[in-house]
Amino acid sequence: MADHDSDYSAEDHQKLWGMIKDIRFAMLTTRHADGELRSHPMTTQNSSVDDRGTLWFFMSRHGEPALDLASDPIVNVAYADTGDDCYVSVSGSASVVEDAAKKHALWSKLAAAWFPQGPDDPDLALVAVRISRADYWDVKESKMVQLWAMAKAAMTGRPPVNLGERGSVRMS
Repeated sequence: MADHDSDYSAEDHQKLWGMIKDIRFAMLTTRHADGELRSHPMTTQNSSVDDRGTLWFFMSRHGEPALDLASDPIVNVAYADTGDDCYVSVSGSASVVEDAAKKHALWSKLAAAWFPQGPDDPDLALVAVRISRADYWDVKESKMVQLWAMAKAAMTGRPPVNLGERGSVRMS
């Protein structure tokens, strides 16, 4: 697997968004008050990563994830597309943002399932995750090539090589 580590660039920004834009659900991991890490499925609300490298989520203002953020804003957001063998782990800092215009701009019918009073629902918290780093694993080889490489590795005792691309992008 090829490794790439880079500082943030517009190309990295587009590559990151290209990998996650079609993945409907992500797992948002927060640190709970008892110190344990807790993960929650979330839907990314924005249709592109904005210029500041921010992901947007809706959540209940009184739910566990929002309460966790009040004591520790450091989060991880994990995306997985097993069909395309694309995996992205985003580290960043999250905060509840009071911005009615942004809530309205990001609102969708899917969000209405959770917040029936609409974007003005008093329980609706708008959460911004400012990306500090993203790690990705992107495998372009076919399943057959992957299986062959793993079988060969099992027979030779040497790990498979050149199975996709692994990289890191620093966003701040």
